[in-house]
Amino acid sequence: APLLAAPPAGPNLHFPSEPRQRLSVTSYPFRAYIESPTNPERDKSKPGMDLKEFPAMIAKRFGVPNINPLGDHMSSTDPAYLESFRKAVADAGSHIVDLGLSGRDFSHPDRAVQDEAVAYGRKWIDIAAQLGSPSVRQHLQTAAGAAPSAARAAESLARLAEYGAQKNIVVNLENDSPGAEDPFFIAGVVGKVNSPYLRCLPDFGNSLRGSDAAANRKAVDAMFHYAYNMSHVKDVLRSPDGKLYRVDVAGLFAVARANSYRGYFSMEFDTAAGDPFAGTENLVRQSLKYMA
Repeated sequence: APLLAAPPAGPNLHFPSEPRQRLSVTSYPFRAYIESPTNPERDKSKPGMDLKEFPAMIAKRFGVPNINPLGDHMSSTDPAYLESFRKAVADAGSHIVDLGLSGRDFSHPDRAVQDEAVAYGRKWIDIAAQLGSPSVRQHLQTAAGAAPSAARAAESLARLAEYGAQKNIVVNLENDSPGAEDPFFIAGVVGKVNSPYLRCLPDFGNSLRGSDAAANRKAVDAMFHYAYNMSHVKDVLRSPDGKLYRVDVAGLFAVARANSYRGYFSMEFDTAAGDPFAGTENLVRQSLKYMA
């Protein structure tokens, strides 16, 4: 049974129909270049930029009018910085279409840990509202060796979705790491909560690890069933053991169409497989081809 017997009225985003206007680029593949005290993957051997420079760079280099930044890539969350970042996005003729958050344990058996996860998500929902982002991507995590609880995760995420509804901010869950971010686990939790403000964010490649194209297609299809405004596009994935997986990009765009998905596609090249600039350019070309 759904946890929200009377779900709030859903968000009413007006998505563009022109393919390029539906594209976005995430800041994650460019993390080596982004200066931020909360970005541990900055590579000082590469030229640096503040996240405020990111939207103009993406618009100029790739001709993409939307960005999908990570909260950890911001230099600050002070109101003055948030306002300057929002202005930089507008000045670039760009838009923030999703804000990526770090992981928290929403299914921990200790209620205090669940409460901390909800509080963290609420803080960033407030920031998303200040920046004009229609959604946040909330990563899920569990303690090492612990299995996630669908019941506890649903209860905690229902509280977060209720707060998102108050702010008109969607909470997206991505199929990423195994366990708490298994695609079928996420789809089950989202279905149980039954809120238009808790949605799936299908990633084209993450569920390929240790799998094959057919299983990945089923996983992404399960996610698109509950998707609303955001999906991540990959064409390759390299696992920690060095294995390279090729993504059926054309087939997964077909899955999106079959699920009547009208939201944004954000380019998220796997930097373990190459240069983020060349990789992103290739993803943009493929996306425009298969969206036509």
